Amino acid sequence: MKTRLLVGSVALVVSFSAGAGTAAGWWNKPQPPKPGTVVPALPAGQSNPMIASGVAIGANTPLYKTSGIGPSALNSGAPSGSEESYIDTAVFPGGALPAGVTITEAQGINVLRRIGENLQAAGLSYADVYTMRVFLQNPSGATSADFAGWNRAYRQYFANTDLTTGKYVPVPLGTAPPAKPFVVNPSRPSRFALEIENLPVSGWLVEVEVDAAYPKH
Repeated sequence: MKTRLLVGSVALVVSFSAGAGTAAGWWNKPQPPKPGTVVPALPAGQSNPMIASGVAIGANTPLYKTSGIGPSALNSGAPSGSEESYIDTAVFPGGALPAGVTITEAQGINVLRRIGENLQAAGLSYADVYTMRVFLQNPSGATSADFAGWNRAYRQYFANTDLTTGKYVPVPLGTAPPAKPFVVNPSRPSRFALEIENLPVSGWLVEVEVDAAYPKH
């Protein structure tokens, strides 16, 4: 479901991708999560939901919050400040995108790699993320943000395991056949995604911030 909100001259599209129905989660229990733990509430009846319906955070849980992170300008073969300059050439050599890979998908992968580096520097990993906020700008010539491309990028790093078997679920890169995700990760953070008119850096199509919890030792 998408809801378009007009705030001044900025159009916001709120994307709700959690499944319908009652979510199995912490609120069905008579007590909150144990101290030092984070418990997601996951949609019922889904073996591979994209996001949590919500998360409960136990008392005395050490938390970490990133700033908004955009893609790094890693493609020196493209004009500075262009959308293509934010293609990660470590993933897409020469800045060439395989069939069906969109520029938003490529920038999303770039951003999520940067987030992984940020988390690692703080002693955390993708698996420790419990909340995510996503801001998307329309690619040049498009009338709306590329939510499908973003979601493909997201699945390469998050929510890509089967809850019943524990095995990874193949993820497509563009229109290629689904394959093993870049990072196998069962974490399903709560999340929102907004379409906005402009991001702060010329050429950016994706900006993301996450909250993570330090694992209990």
